[in-house]
Amino acid sequence: MEQAINHPDTSVIYAGFWIRAAAFIIDLLIAGAAAGIISRILFGNYYMYDNPGSDPGQGAVSLIVNWIYFAWQESSAKQATIGKLAVGIKVCTENGERLSFANATGRYFAKILSTIILLIGFLMVAFDKKAQGLHDKLAKTFVIYR
Repeated sequence: MEQAINHPDTSVIYAGFWIRAAAFIIDLLIAGAAAGIISRILFGNYYMYDNPGSDPGQGAVSLIVNWIYFAWQESSAKQATIGKLAVGIKVCTENGERLSFANATGRYFAKILSTIILLIGFLMVAFDKKAQGLHDKLAKTFVIYR
């Protein structure tokens, strides 16, 4: 569900659940492939295929790769990951500004909370009037159309 508001600078449209889900799937494929390659280099196997969970270092690789992937891109000048760029959305602060790396990092780790509560933090996007998930509310961010 997409809703328009009047932003101080312009009229913005919040990105709804399904468009954000599509972007997230694209991003998970890219970050997962990167984590798999790095895991292969560091541990000699692909962590997802060769006895998952056998080495906690492999889970750490996945966590670090995903954190850097999301936080670095969302705090960049484009304000979006590759997946978000592909579907035409970006992340911004409450004032419509670019996120700092620290803010993007907080948003990323807040996604873990959104996940461990049975994905309810993500489902909130579908029902919130500003299409914010729990992680968006905690980080004081919005996802809007470019």
